[in-house]
Amino acid sequence: MSDMRNECKVIAIANQKGGVGKTTTTGNLGIGLAKQGKKVLLIDADAQGSLTASLGYTEPDKLEVTLATIMNQIVSEDFPKPSEGILHHDEGVDLLPANIELSGIEVSLVNVISRETVLRGYVGCVSKEYDYILIDCTPSLGMITINALACADSVLIPVQAAYLPIKGLEQLIRTIGRVKRQINPKLEIEGILMTMVDSRTNYAKDISNLLIETYGNSVRIFENTIPISVRAAEISAVGISIYKHDPKGKVTAAYEGLTGEVLANG
Repeated sequence: MSDMRNECKVIAIANQKGGVGKTTTTGNLGIGLAKQGKKVLLIDADAQGSLTASLGYTEPDKLEVTLATIMNQIVSEDFPKPSEGILHHDEGVDLLPANIELSGIEVSLVNVISRETVLRGYVGCVSKEYDYILIDCTPSLGMITINALACADSVLIPVQAAYLPIKGLEQLIRTIGRVKRQINPKLEIEGILMTMVDSRTNYAKDISNLLIETYGNSVRIFENTIPISVRAAEISAVGISIYKHDPKGKVTAAYEGLTGEVLANG
């Protein structure tokens, strides 16, 4: 029997550290893939709803159907319709939003059988509609992130160009390895993406070298790095992607390059 999931690639964007550019990367990579003609679903798996807000849905707590609603339905064995709760963004991506209700799910999943694979049930329902599903993970290694890793084909890890976050990667890589062994044998690391890079400093070069030295043999490190930019910082406030906000800018070029690398990775 052929597996429908082969046609859709599910990428979790994860790092247990906050402020590394996960949400910006999820949104802009998703829209970059859509611009290349791919059908893309973004799943906001963070109770803060940052991805939801950054795409212009500025009051996530007022949304009636979110990832929390869907996961509750699956736990109750009341499977949602594939289109339920999905918002269509005018830059060509679909979004399953999140809000603060998701933080309650983390607690309620503790007593659920197969609690690590609730999200996998949902992704299985919708994956045949999409070429790519990108999941913006919460900055922790809690049950929601484990759910994202359990249904992903790969993990893209954004890392801020600083020394300490690189050390913190070990814990994440160990968690990915554990999920691969115990729950999801097909899980791979898509690659490490350096973000907030100030190319004018030698420091960024040192960090890049350290990253390659430490992980380069075992993990792919994307050639494209995301530069630090005031223009990029503005976009979460305006509800549009970097492609619309600053089409000729260096951050846009970097995300276009990253999109090409992800597409080439299959």
